[in-house]
Amino acid sequence: MRFLHTMVRVKDLELSLDFYCQKLGLIESHRMESEAGRFTLVYLYAPDDVDAKENFSPLLELTYNWDTEDYTGGRNFGHIAFEVDDIYAMCERLIEQEVTINRPPRDGWMAFIKSPDGISIELLQKGAKLEAMEPWVSMQNVGSW
Repeated sequence: MRFLHTMVRVKDLELSLDFYCQKLGLIESHRMESEAGRFTLVYLYAPDDVDAKENFSPLLELTYNWDTEDYTGGRNFGHIAFEVDDIYAMCERLIEQEVTINRPPRDGWMAFIKSPDGISIELLQKGAKLEAMEPWVSMQNVGSW
C-alpha cells in the first residue's frame, strides 16, 4: 500500500491557492476540471517531496466545487487515498475483518471505506483498472463515502 493524497474542499480556489502555494510554499503538480461534474481538482506537493510530481504522491488535493456550498461538520475534509496492489483482494480482506465497503470497486479501480471515526478512505488500484467482476459489479453503495 502507498499513501497517495488527502482531499480538502475549498470555497475560493484562488484564495486557497494563494494560501497553500504562496504562503505555505506548496507547488502545483497538476489539475483536472470536470465540466459535467462542475468541479476543479488541483494537486499540490511539498518542495521536499521531489518525486511527488512524477509519482503523484504524496499530494494535497484541493477540490473546488463550482456551485456554492457552505461546508459544515467537517465536510470540507474529503478523504485519505491509498494505492493498493489488488483492490479486489484488499476489499475481500476488509470484508473478512467486518469492514463495510461503502463504495465497492465495481469499476476495478476505486473503492471507499470509512474509519471508525467516519473518515472516508479511498482505495485506488495500482496501475491499470482490473477487469470488472462479481460480486463487486452488483454491489450497491452503503451509506455515504
